[in-house]
Amino acid sequence: MADRKLLAGHAVRRLRRREGLTQAAMAEMLAISPSYLNLVEKNQRPLSAALLVKLAETFDFDPRALAAGEPGGGAAAIRRRLADPMFADLEIDRNEVEEWLAGAPGGAEAFARVFDRLGQGSATGETGGPSDVIAELRKEIERWRGHYADLDAAAEAMADELRMGAGDLYGAIAERLRVKHQLTIRVLPVDVMPDLLRRTDLHARQLQVSEMLDAASRTFAAAYQLGQIEARSMVEALVQGAGFTDRAGERLYRRYLTSYFAAAVMMPYARFLRACEATGYDLELLQRRFGAGFEQVAHRLTTLQRVGARGLPFFMVRVDRAGQVSKRFSGASGSPLVESDRRCPLWRVHSAFDRPGDLVVQLVALEDGARWLTLSRTVTPQGRRYGAVQAEFAVGLGVAGDVAGSLAVARGIDLKGEATPIGLGCRACARPSCPQRSAAPAGRALLVNERERGVSPFTFGGD
Repeated sequence: MADRKLLAGHAVRRLRRREGLTQAAMAEMLAISPSYLNLVEKNQRPLSAALLVKLAETFDFDPRALAAGEPGGGAAAIRRRLADPMFADLEIDRNEVEEWLAGAPGGAEAFARVFDRLGQGSATGETGGPSDVIAELRKEIERWRGHYADLDAAAEAMADELRMGAGDLYGAIAERLRVKHQLTIRVLPVDVMPDLLRRTDLHARQLQVSEMLDAASRTFAAAYQLGQIEARSMVEALVQGAGFTDRAGERLYRRYLTSYFAAAVMMPYARFLRACEATGYDLELLQRRFGAGFEQVAHRLTTLQRVGARGLPFFMVRVDRAGQVSKRFSGASGSPLVESDRRCPLWRVHSAFDRPGDLVVQLVALEDGARWLTLSRTVTPQGRRYGAVQAEFAVGLGVAGDVAGSLAVARGIDLKGEATPIGLGCRACARPSCPQRSAAPAGRALLVNERERGVSPFTFGGD
């Protein structure tokens, strides 16, 4: 991923206009030709590493803003919106989207905002509801591509410091909380905390955790508490910088960032990435090596986007048996499988429920030809008592097929060979002869022939 092209003409143009410069003036300051700058602004040339450094040095700005400020979240995010059934008859291709972003970035951003607002309003019956808050939260996480360099660096330094004092991370965190912050960890019976997994009792100076938590979850709870105290200033700066319109959004983002820090303490960036590359991203081995749970490792894989030391661009979703999504992280993958609220039953993330605890590996191909190697497994939340309702989810991980060759699970799989053809839900899928189809695609006329019956129960016309 280190050599991935960065097309950010909109951001360069915005920077130039902010500085009040003509293309000729900016080109002279950057020691490039005006014609080359013009091509960069039109996204007809990518930003080279040298030009990126020159921009940062000359105009004193954060290079991450080039990617973070893409109109509508960038081409992949715009394409995900255009995958909505209402646009099914338009067949807007990838090149058209990129031309739109290059030629009219403001228009693309306006479309994205209107689409998101309309979608949120229909989901809640009004704007300003819970969907607005979640959408704001996800937009902010995506703005950072799921990676927070400063939090990662601070967590990595803390993890190294803790390792020097003890080999047991949980014990080292507990000791730091006790000595430095006068907080002790107390494991309480489930009868005392029947509906809670952790609680901070500042009066008693205790972090209280339920006995129902396993070792990985107890370590995470301890690291989370440490993050609330020692990473507070960094977390607050990020929260305030996000500009949420709702206090609930701020609180959710604060919780997310503190959880990010806790996971980074458990799985420090450099050591975790080295382990990933050395083991072929062997999920079970990574769990054992870092004392983490499957879902913790899965989410961590979506965050490995440090400049100069990037991991594979994984995405992650968590679904229940009804197909409802409770977590989704696209990272740097740009996968439409994350954003779609409709999933294809041929994607075996749903089959994981029939094989609890087993890793289900599948190579899938979307209608646009994109291939994804996906890994799915069930997870069960902590805290269940005997006889109580057992919650169960399936976590789906995926990475683009063209970069999946180094994965341990890819051994023996022809990544260019046969793949399961899937879509983004029947209403958004135009595959003609799918036996699993439950509805005709949106915008296509349903054809009924009383003398014939095809493989698919729904036959439909063209555009």
